[in-house]
Amino acid sequence: MKMSNNCFVTQIATEEILLRVTNVCGECYDTLHTGDTIHYDMQNYRYLCQPCQEYLCNTMNEACEEVGEEEGGLFC
Repeated sequence: MKMSNNCFVTQIATEEILLRVTNVCGECYDTLHTGDTIHYDMQNYRYLCQPCQEYLCNTMNEACEEVGEEEGGLFC
């Protein structure tokens, strides 16, 4: 297990994780397989596949918060 940054813990999917915790990515719901590199999302308490972790990592700031365009609000 290693830290990929402050937001995620990277590890290899084990049979125990897949049977006891989850066997799908918490973002795209793609199936995770034993031996896959998976990432535990420390902010949202879920496992992610490699592509989803990379996407989220690119859209987050150092505080692990998603950075997006300012939205006008409900009535704008």
